[in-house]
Amino acid sequence: MTILTQSAELVRRSCKRLLPQDCLLCGAASGTTLLCPACATDLPRLPATRCPLCALPTPGGSVCGRCLTAPPHYDATLAVYRYAFPIDKLVQAFKYGHRLALGAWFGSRLAELAKDFHADLIVPMPLHRLRLRERGFNQALELARAVSRCSRIPIDARTCTRIRQTATQADLPWRERAGNVRGAFHCATDLTGKRLVLVDDVMTTGASLNELARTVKLHGAVEVTLLTLARALPS
Repeated sequence: MTILTQSAELVRRSCKRLLPQDCLLCGAASGTTLLCPACATDLPRLPATRCPLCALPTPGGSVCGRCLTAPPHYDATLAVYRYAFPIDKLVQAFKYGHRLALGAWFGSRLAELAKDFHADLIVPMPLHRLRLRERGFNQALELARAVSRCSRIPIDARTCTRIRQTATQADLPWRERAGNVRGAFHCATDLTGKRLVLVDDVMTTGASLNELARTVKLHGAVEVTLLTLARALPS
């Protein structure tokens, strides 16, 4: 570690000690973390029994009817939270309010799921270049970095690109989302025999992640696991 790096790390640690953090949700003193322990514990978790393919709740953790009828291109889904209040507000603050510190906090939650992963590459959900220019960062890449640090699985943020700027998925009815992202991704690498982890912040219908999984499997990937911070449940 260089002297400059050591100095930067010392400044960072000193700031954490000198500038206590207030919880983003309740405002209580939370030390050096973004959420106090009580609020972090109360975040909406997914039910323990859920479909191993798409992570929707099912009796006894069996494969859901939707996945049995139309099997997805991915092989498993791991998610931490249910996409509901206040996770939805925190995610929106991260993506649209540029609260980038939330990216590291979210990423550490995902990293807990990934610590025992056995995969070859982590691929963050790519943004179209125009959307990336507008937002200034790729939220999926920020999450993937924390997962990579924990699991030591390398990130590949170049192989897959979004070649078509699609309408925002959140603005479309669920049934129209699969068609909206069809052919939206390009893979530039031979992934024969590779096991991939695809990372994104929120999985709603799973249409975008399923299309990305389809794309990488067409290029030889043998196993695709989805890793997402939050899973939306049908209303």
